[in-house]
Amino acid sequence: MKPVPKLSSAFLHAACDCMPEPLLALRKQRASALVDMPLPTRKTENWKYSAKYLKLSDDMAISLPADGKTGTSLAVPGYKVVFLNGVMIPEASEFPDLDGITIESFRDLNNDDATALSKKLGGTLDHDQAQFARLNGARFEDGLLIRLKPGAVLDQPLFIIHETHGDASGSAYPRVYVEAGANSQMTLVEEYTSGGEAPVLVGTVTEFDVADGANITSIRLNMEGENVQHIGATGVLQARSSRFESHCVGFGGPLRRHDLQVRLEGEGAETKLNGVVVTQGKQHYDNHTAIDHVAAHCNSEETYRNIAADKSHAVFNGRIHIHQDAQKSNADMNNKNLLLNSGAEIDTKPELEIYADDVKCAHGATIGQLDETSLFYLVSRGIGRRDANVLLTMAFINELVAQIPVEAVRETAQTRLNEFFDKTFEEA
Repeated sequence: MKPVPKLSSAFLHAACDCMPEPLLALRKQRASALVDMPLPTRKTENWKYSAKYLKLSDDMAISLPADGKTGTSLAVPGYKVVFLNGVMIPEASEFPDLDGITIESFRDLNNDDATALSKKLGGTLDHDQAQFARLNGARFEDGLLIRLKPGAVLDQPLFIIHETHGDASGSAYPRVYVEAGANSQMTLVEEYTSGGEAPVLVGTVTEFDVADGANITSIRLNMEGENVQHIGATGVLQARSSRFESHCVGFGGPLRRHDLQVRLEGEGAETKLNGVVVTQGKQHYDNHTAIDHVAAHCNSEETYRNIAADKSHAVFNGRIHIHQDAQKSNADMNNKNLLLNSGAEIDTKPELEIYADDVKCAHGATIGQLDETSLFYLVSRGIGRRDANVLLTMAFINELVAQIPVEAVRETAQTRLNEFFDKTFEEA
């Protein structure tokens, strides 16, 4: 029998000891727990479609340096925090100066705050499902702690620009933790970009602790290059009457994986998850979502759409778990998929587990191709075949793109989608 591959010990050694001692102790503890960690294979249920795309070498274990210049001169309609290879760059950032809101690098935390944070990191995630979040816990070299006091409102979106640059192989592990106090509000935009051509690994973790009545919007835009393997996890804990809204837009690469886990732990909590993924060439993108209805009278709505062209591969695995005490739950999951070529592949697996008897739940998934009748109709009205393809494909996802509440992100996503269309469709 072929032995199960294990994570190389080279990945268990972080390069920088620039954080407070409680966080260093946590990192050391989590690194020791990863000794002989098995890597996922096609027999690993939640990695069966993605394991073959995971390519880790000892060169990638080296921490990417954060001493270069960022390529980010992005003018954003809000506040901005810039990370280079997982380390915050203060001089490139623009922080809000508002009562009740603090934003600090992990490296700048005092001992008391670092101790409190060390007890919370990872508490929003099921690490059995998001295995590589453990690697982030053993390797992060900085992070961002965002704290909103009760009633605090961030008046403009906060953009976190995660830039990865690799002139040589290596890895980076960005980390963000958000504590949203009761009745607080904010919009957080995380944008992932890259430069350089060397093969690199980016392992990200973002966590939200959403207190009673808080209203949080999270926007995640993945635009990294073809040299980047990206494995990310987002964990959310929601208290009573809170609302969490997520918009994820992803463009494929050699390996893209995102685990999004939401726990509705307080009565009356609501969550809305939207996702759009496009892949082409030989790219791969895998979205795994999990919504746990723990408390009663909670609502969840989830809509993900995938488009795959050429010989690319997209995956959606969505699970809704209605716990025994979660009476009066309302949950709806919908996944629609569009194949643009016969060589493309999309795998979808919606899951619904119900252990309560007074609920309203639904889930569904479809996979199809562009409708030839609709194409013929548009072409017969004088529209070129390429433009007809673009119109129908954009219509398939425009409903979700249009719901992104920050105009600058919508425009950025649209620009990248236009590039996708230019490469995918040729004028007939």
